[in-house]
Amino acid sequence: MMLRQLEYLVALANEGHFARAAEECAVSQPALSEGIRKLEKELGAPLVRRSHAFQSLTVEGQTVLKWARKLLKDHESLKQEIAHYQHGLNGTLRIGTVPAASSTVATLTDKFARAYPEVGINVQASLRSEEIVRQIRNYELDAGLIYAEPQDVAGLLVYPLYAEEHVLLTATGVLAQDAVVPWSSALELPLCLLDSSLRGRQVLDQTLSEHGLEVSPRIECDSIVTLLAHVSTGNWASIVPRQWLPPLGTLPGIELTRLDDPQVTSQISLVMEDDNPLTLMTRALQKIIFEIFPSTNGASSSLHN
Repeated sequence: MMLRQLEYLVALANEGHFARAAEECAVSQPALSEGIRKLEKELGAPLVRRSHAFQSLTVEGQTVLKWARKLLKDHESLKQEIAHYQHGLNGTLRIGTVPAASSTVATLTDKFARAYPEVGINVQASLRSEEIVRQIRNYELDAGLIYAEPQDVAGLLVYPLYAEEHVLLTATGVLAQDAVVPWSSALELPLCLLDSSLRGRQVLDQTLSEHGLEVSPRIECDSIVTLLAHVSTGNWASIVPRQWLPPLGTLPGIELTRLDDPQVTSQISLVMEDDNPLTLMTRALQKIIFEIFPSTNGASSSLHN
């Protein structure tokens, strides 16, 4: 069995098309097809359902795919570890984040990039928690910032980073200079909020419902920038976690106001695969997490079914 054959299978699963998979692997389509056939022959089982084109992986193919992704990841980690002795840590750190953490992730990536200048960083923002977990399990991401539900992160390392605290955003001068605004008053404003399909918004809706309150935004979106743009017009308000804001710096023309009870909060956690041993890349990220969020040191958990 050759690693190259495993690469072909992973590319075919990702692309769902022989020609695109061959292009991804920089080989001809016949070479890719032959490589996969040799893998099937060696393992003694069909891995791919074919007609005139790719249909799907077989049950055996799905099993091999899971191992192929792990073996390729381990191979890459091995190369990184050896190269580290000569040139320091290099490669690419891949992080996924839910929209509610797409600005706070900069706190981690900025410090990581300065600590490890030879490492590239790829951030996939605006992913859902379940998609981030899926990609981590498939070794497509190294880590993710999510709303971690115990039933969804079994077997992963979980580092609780911070609890969100919601605040009201308005354009300067829209509200009187009150230190605190009641939730009931805030909910009467024309609101632009996160999309109701996103976990952060669902936490907000659920908590308010438990207190007999209901939120009905006129505008919904999945982007922090879009929310802030609407607020800056002076015609819309928004309710966001306070932790979103420091990484964005000064927001000219926008005011932050605290909200009175009920307290609406939810936990943002960083999750990663519980490999033994951890890869050099994830150990480096772990070190940065402990420096920025000291309370997480020793507080991580590996949840099992």
